[in-house]
Amino acid sequence: MQYKVGIGYDIHRLSEGRKLILGGVEIPHKTGLDGHSDADVLLHSLCDSILGALGKGDIGELFPNTDDKFKGISSLKLLKEVREILHKDGFNISNIDCVVQAEEPKLLPFKKKMAGNIARTLGVEERYVNIKATTMEGLGAIGEKKGIAAYSSVIIFK
Repeated sequence: MQYKVGIGYDIHRLSEGRKLILGGVEIPHKTGLDGHSDADVLLHSLCDSILGALGKGDIGELFPNTDDKFKGISSLKLLKEVREILHKDGFNISNIDCVVQAEEPKLLPFKKKMAGNIARTLGVEERYVNIKATTMEGLGAIGEKKGIAAYSSVIIFK
């Protein structure tokens, strides 16, 4: 068997008048993430980790923010396209581990639904998708509630 590991990271600023979407879940909050697509940092970091493991660049190359075709698009659709690239190259996912950094809102009530969305989109069992949430204890831009970031790692195999 051949194994590969990828890591991903994304950050977006919070903005009024936007929906907060994380892991494909709309989370009630007074602000949302600003970006060309739905700005789902969790799924963006996950796409980048998979693309990195494959040696296929990053989502900015695949889905540029200069292309109107991706304006407002659900990041679940982007993840589905990344899954197609993964399978075309003959790989499958062993496991996924993610961390979301957000001072607010509390993400615990939404983590299972996020993991379910990711598992369904990638065609893996939910038990292979782990999502953690942490605050920045008031430090930096995230701690000051100016943005949300996410890190993801993935192991793929064939």
